[in-house]
Amino acid sequence: MRRFPLARLLALPLALLVASGASEAPLSAPRSLVWGPGLQAGVVLPVRYFYLQAVNSEGQNLTRSPPGQTLFRVVIKSLSPKEVVRIHVPKPLDRNDGTFLMRYRMYETVSKGLKIEVLYGDEHVAQSPYILKGPVYHEYCECPEDDPQAWQKTLSCPDKEPQIEKDFASFPSINLQQMLIEVPKRFGDERGAIVHYTILNNRIYRRSLGKYTDFKMFSDEILLSLARKVLLPDLEFYVNLGDWPLEHRKVNETPGPLPIISWCGSLDSRDVILPTYDITHSTLEALRGVTNDLLSIQGNTGPSWINKTEKAFFRGRDSREERLQLVQLSKENPQLLDAGITGYFFFQEKEKELGKAKLIGFFDFFKYKYQVNVDGTVAAYRYPYLMLGDSLVLKQDSPYYEHFYMALKPWKHYIPIKRNLSDLLEKVEWAKENDEEAEKIAKEGQVTARDLLQPHRLYCYYYRVLQKYAERQLSKPEIRDGMELVPQPDDSASLCQCHRKRPLRQEL
Repeated sequence: MRRFPLARLLALPLALLVASGASEAPLSAPRSLVWGPGLQAGVVLPVRYFYLQAVNSEGQNLTRSPPGQTLFRVVIKSLSPKEVVRIHVPKPLDRNDGTFLMRYRMYETVSKGLKIEVLYGDEHVAQSPYILKGPVYHEYCECPEDDPQAWQKTLSCPDKEPQIEKDFASFPSINLQQMLIEVPKRFGDERGAIVHYTILNNRIYRRSLGKYTDFKMFSDEILLSLARKVLLPDLEFYVNLGDWPLEHRKVNETPGPLPIISWCGSLDSRDVILPTYDITHSTLEALRGVTNDLLSIQGNTGPSWINKTEKAFFRGRDSREERLQLVQLSKENPQLLDAGITGYFFFQEKEKELGKAKLIGFFDFFKYKYQVNVDGTVAAYRYPYLMLGDSLVLKQDSPYYEHFYMALKPWKHYIPIKRNLSDLLEKVEWAKENDEEAEKIAKEGQVTARDLLQPHRLYCYYYRVLQKYAERQLSKPEIRDGMELVPQPDDSASLCQCHRKRPLRQEL
């Protein structure tokens, strides 16, 4: 039986998907492959997940779904009959390329461990059953790993993240005293959307600066989730909850730029970027409060390439003028483009002229072969979801970016279009005339996005930013006047007996 180390297994999708089409030989359960972070007890996530590659009896990877109804299923039970736990295990997600995504959400911790059976009909797949020796913690169990290096190794976190390296290149050191003086004056006025955080002894404290800080619920929830999993460094920092990045000072200016943490960056700013609140919230609430997340999208990508409607597609709000141009282009070129505005706020006077489109479920976007990604107020936060689909993305040139954009290249992962959309129709025509190349770019983009946007990598990224920040901070963090402890959610009251080497450090 073939065995692979975890680091290689997590990278398997890219290698597997370039395999040639399999013959009509029957599917082989023993020869199929199963891998992923959800098969390790130490990888604690809101929704645990792993992958399956279907392989036929001749050892060839299937590159399309097996014919007929999907016979793969997953059964998860506690190793001990005395431990009765609630685990939600939905049906496998068929990614329509011979691979499947298996997910499960735990609502209680098991101390003895789990047995995970991966079955094709009644036959075990690959090395099933998989034994996860306990304890296996659920998402709201507050049992952080006190060795951050061990935690990162368990998650196979990347050694480097190019965007993090670039962001911190502007900040060889961080003068906390300067920030305490300048941030409230520059960004904390009545219209501000800044939250001042202190992490001390793995407890999170904050105070709001400005009127528009309701979105602190999103920064709170991911920081609390991270603190339940690993011991965080002590540090003090400011998070910008607004749409636009804030710090526009240049490195050679005096005074220099301040390391404000934001969800979106731009070419003319110096903010330190974190994964957006949208993808982190959907990751935390997957299989519970949301239906569109980084995992579910992968099993809902619409018809196969050949059966998709050969048009470019867009639906969205009127948050940028180019979106209105899209609708006008659609009216003039309905054979190439189907674009509509679903809600008017910024340009209400245009509704009568351009009309209002009906809302459409996001999964239905992928009925179309080409997806147009146009900025909203800043970077369009739909972009990661579009990249995880199997349509070709036509991306507007933009000064704005998210944390993963550096890894994506034009004409390899997506088709670039000019900021003013003047070449959009030309690019759609090109895609139609070069269907094989267009499909190849769409697949390359999808496979790369699947790797970059794995939920466990979001946790790696958040931790690495906090770690880099703490290493550069010149002063010790403190709990400032007006700060309050951010409590763990009620779910964390579930009984959890931690089995770490050392108990949590007591807060001061």
